[in-house]
Amino acid sequence: MAIIVNLDVMLARRKMSLTELSEKVGLTMANLSILKSNKAKAIRFSTLDKICEVLDCQPGDLLEFTSDENT
Repeated sequence: MAIIVNLDVMLARRKMSLTELSEKVGLTMANLSILKSNKAKAIRFSTLDKICEVLDCQPGDLLEFTSDENT
């Protein structure tokens, strides 16, 4: 099972670059890239709050749960 971060999808829907999001949210490009590439082990609620505010979306628009059907 895994949590998928759909940051790239929301950025495309909002026609916003990762650089622009970085500036508006106040996070480094490196941290946002980790989220975008699904390599993050955790995310702070304050970070999620800022991203949702800037992208005008809900946490569920960014996060998706998938399970392994073989278990």
